[in-house]
Amino acid sequence: MVTDSVIGLLVAAGFVGTLGVLIKYVGAVRLIAGYDPDRVTDEEGLADFIGTNTLYVAALVLLVAAVEYTDSFGGSDAVWIAFAVGVVVLAARMIVGARRYEAS
Repeated sequence: MVTDSVIGLLVAAGFVGTLGVLIKYVGAVRLIAGYDPDRVTDEEGLADFIGTNTLYVAALVLLVAAVEYTDSFGGSDAVWIAFAVGVVVLAARMIVGARRYEAS
C-alpha cells in the first residue's frame, strides 16, 4: 500500500535526481553548494563527479521507497539508519572528492 512516506520519498528522489541530471548532463555547476568559478580548474570533471554522486543519492532514496512500499523489514528502523549512513558517506565523498577539481 502506498503511504505518505513512500510518496514523499518518490518526490524527494525525483527532485534529487533532477538536480543530478542538471549538474551531470547540463553542466549546471552553479547548483553545487560552495561552487567558486575562480577556484575550479576542471568544470566538466566537477560536474560529472558531483552529478554522478547526486544520482547515487537519488537511487538510494528510490531504494528506501521500494523497501518502505514492500515493508520488507517489517517497520524496522534499520532501513533508515542505513539510509542516513549512506547519505552521509556519499556527502563526505562529494566534499572530499570535489577538491580534486580546485586550484590550491
